[in-house]
Amino acid sequence: MHLPIPYRPEAEVVSHRLASLEGALDWSAAAATARPWVEAVRRHPPPFWAMESLLREYPISSAEGLALMRLAEALLRVPDAATAIALTADQLGRADFDGAADSTLSRLSSAAIAMSKKFLPEGDHPPGLMAKLGARTVVAATLRAVQLLGRQFVLGQTIAEAMDEARSAHRRHDALRFSYDMLGEGARTDADALRYLDSYTHAIRAIATGADAARAPEHNDGISIKLSALHPRYEEAQRERVMRELVPRVWQLCELAAAANLNLTIDAEEVDRLELSLDVFEALAARVAAGQPQWRGFGLALQAYQTRSLELIVHVTAVARRHGLRLMCRLVKGAYWDAEIKRAQELGLPHYPVFTHKHHSDISYLACARALLSAPDAVYPQFATHNAGTIAAILQMAEAAGAPFELQRLHGMGEGVYREVMKRTAAPVRVYAPVGQHKDLLAYLVRRLLENGANSSFVNQLGDDSVDIEELLTSPLWLEPTNPALPLPPELFGPAPARRNSEGVDLAVESMRAPLLGALATTHVPAVEEFKAGEALKAVAASAAAFRSWRKTPVETRAAMLRQAADALQRELPRFCALLVKEAFKTWGDAVAEVREAIDFLRYYADEAERIMQPVALPGPTGESNELRLTARGPWVCISPWNFPLAIFMGQVAAALATGNTVLAKPAEQTPAVALEAVKLLHAAGVPADAVQLLHGPGDTVGAALVAAPGVAGVVFTGSTQVARIIHRALAAKDGPIVPLIAETGGINAMLVDSSALPEQVVDAVVQSAFRSAGQRCSALRLLVLHDSIADAVIEMIRGAAGELAAGDPALLSTDVGPVIDSEAAGNIRRELARLDAEAKPLLPSAASPAGGNLLAPQAYEVRSIDGVTSEIFGPVLQIVRWGHGALVDPADVIDRINALGYGLTLGIQTRIDSRAQALATRAHVGNIYINRNIIGAVVGVQPFGGEGLSGTGPKAGGPHYLYRFCAEQTVTVNTTAAGGNAALLSAVA
Repeated sequence: MHLPIPYRPEAEVVSHRLASLEGALDWSAAAATARPWVEAVRRHPPPFWAMESLLREYPISSAEGLALMRLAEALLRVPDAATAIALTADQLGRADFDGAADSTLSRLSSAAIAMSKKFLPEGDHPPGLMAKLGARTVVAATLRAVQLLGRQFVLGQTIAEAMDEARSAHRRHDALRFSYDMLGEGARTDADALRYLDSYTHAIRAIATGADAARAPEHNDGISIKLSALHPRYEEAQRERVMRELVPRVWQLCELAAAANLNLTIDAEEVDRLELSLDVFEALAARVAAGQPQWRGFGLALQAYQTRSLELIVHVTAVARRHGLRLMCRLVKGAYWDAEIKRAQELGLPHYPVFTHKHHSDISYLACARALLSAPDAVYPQFATHNAGTIAAILQMAEAAGAPFELQRLHGMGEGVYREVMKRTAAPVRVYAPVGQHKDLLAYLVRRLLENGANSSFVNQLGDDSVDIEELLTSPLWLEPTNPALPLPPELFGPAPARRNSEGVDLAVESMRAPLLGALATTHVPAVEEFKAGEALKAVAASAAAFRSWRKTPVETRAAMLRQAADALQRELPRFCALLVKEAFKTWGDAVAEVREAIDFLRYYADEAERIMQPVALPGPTGESNELRLTARGPWVCISPWNFPLAIFMGQVAAALATGNTVLAKPAEQTPAVALEAVKLLHAAGVPADAVQLLHGPGDTVGAALVAAPGVAGVVFTGSTQVARIIHRALAAKDGPIVPLIAETGGINAMLVDSSALPEQVVDAVVQSAFRSAGQRCSALRLLVLHDSIADAVIEMIRGAAGELAAGDPALLSTDVGPVIDSEAAGNIRRELARLDAEAKPLLPSAASPAGGNLLAPQAYEVRSIDGVTSEIFGPVLQIVRWGHGALVDPADVIDRINALGYGLTLGIQTRIDSRAQALATRAHVGNIYINRNIIGAVVGVQPFGGEGLSGTGPKAGGPHYLYRFCAEQTVTVNTTAAGGNAALLSAVA
């Protein structure tokens, strides 16, 4: 069976879940069962250093809790003392630990932290000698404290250490079992994946030595594995490769686990990997049925917070029955909630794939629990929860169903509740136990803290005496399904009449990408007639004639036409995506993003024009009125590039039209068909034919003739700095009015990385920023500046991740890097590569670039200095420089060197030191600065885009100041006393 689309109305899904629970549960009885557990936990709370107590004393919603969480995330992996001191000072300095906690022990802890802060430097400045000695002592103590914090979550740093701890627990309670989770996030390189495979293999063999193969898997310890840790491209777009390479790897582990009769559980991951995970799982289930049919320990984790969770259980049950297996199924709430919400918003999806209310997730969990308990022939349910009410409800439903099951808790969480559960019931309990180096726990630790430390979580409220027990054990079933707690992605910018967010496509969902692939087969690239440069004066005259009536069209009418065009473009998104793939060689992800950006430009500038073009009354002396108005300038020449042939083209044109100007649109020579279809769409929306004319032809003839023509009121250009200079000189040489130029050009865009940054996050950001769109973005990363203490490891990871990218036909979903735009561009890039081969250290083999054609695989080089990077290479080429030694010790010096290059478009900063990030951002002469993320993909109205220096004139496209440049200002003053005296003044004093 196919799962339903994950983006469905939340209230409808919850109503279905409630219906499935009808008559299945007596919540009042469950609450009565749970009450003594809660009372006992409150009478005997966990010690201060236990995670529940820390979350209560320093909740993550507070500055103190956030500071401790960030230190826990980053400090252990900072290799150099200077950065460790700066990070500790920054985080502890941002919170007031004096009086931050209540208990005696925590007050002593807070006092110690407050005292320690006195030894730390202020801001991102190196301390003196004596202060440095004190600071090092504080950092050493903080490191030890973070390691102790890690021990609350990590059972052992090695599998042997973890098994020793587990044996001690077994002796205290014979019924307790463990599922070891070898810590590690998704692999970025195949070397990472093979390392994780070795780790899993070693762990299974070690666990097997303590297992009894004669016992059923539910009575032995087991292991949990992450599929994303075993393959560097574990994603829907790489389905064929994943099935070919990953399934055999996991099968090796399954055979080892089956031989020892262990439980091997595949952990749940993000929503966009669900269908792929299920296909991998079923392929493995088929192998189990054929090769190890007696093994009943194969299983997977299921996330109840997904809106498809119940249908997922039906699917898994069917798989088990189809292959004659009994599967072990761990039911969890889910751990990627914030990431799923953000992804849905960024992609403009119709609904969220997860529930946005806690009680909706609780309802779903109970419905899923009932479904699992009703299929004992197919599944052995494992219920992972720390909620006392949920545990009691499961016990009740399990007794009614007569089905075997087990409960699970996370190591370091829920110990108090489970202490009472194990005293009072015979329910089997398994501990989900992370294993790994403390420095590797960061992403896991932060995710668990966010999941269990939220103010609404049961764990958080359990220790809060101000929360009444009746409130704590309130039934989620008594609460009505409600609308989402967050605005839906299409309403991200507010409810109507606010601008509607453009709607996107989740390419991981087959039914959503099908219209795009269908459009590819039916969309043809039309021929575009070339405009003759000698006709430029005639075109300008027609534009000027159209301007006389277009400027008088009410701004509301002009805005309505742009919105109509946006709606039409939204409806035709598949066709325009297909056209971008065929003519501009866009990959599907880039094509969808570009169509959405064009839609956003149309809607945003429609709103902005209505806002700014209303007359503004100004103060003045009595007896007169003063009003400031914006008026259109006249015909504008809009020269757009081939790298964003729809979005930038439409943005330029829409800005001019919205403000009452007419347009002479000169698209890039390589992509005229996209522009032609865009103009047709505008004409169909009501824009007069002469108000926007498409003039296709070479830039050095048609473009130059239009710029030089008299009567042109302005020029907006996106392209190279060299061409912008030519246009600027041509405009300056003209007689007549001084014509404004809006230019957005390229840049030597840099990313500065210090040693507190998370390497995996850095590599993701670098690969996306440097190589997505084949490096053919104005904002693409050109220069990576890495701290020397982490440079070797990060460079090695970048090499591996870049080598995993697939270069090829952009029409294939699996392609990451398509060809560059034409042979001229390819030739220019190859000449630069030849120069770098001679001058710098190649990091990727030249053989990685396919020979011939316009297809170039990513390339990276280590160069000697920032100053030596003097020109932009407009392709998938990254240059890397080290800092942290010699003349580049201070990150401020790095920013000064970047500023000295003269460009100023985009800059990335990767650091966990917040004060450093803000100080460096202030120091940089750059238009767009991105902290701890990639540096591409600016969103209209969210990240207005544009640079300074050699990168452009401003104002920023997609920002609140852009339209002003297309307008002239006019002040109208009226002497109101000229006829009949000053009646208003007389009335005021009467």
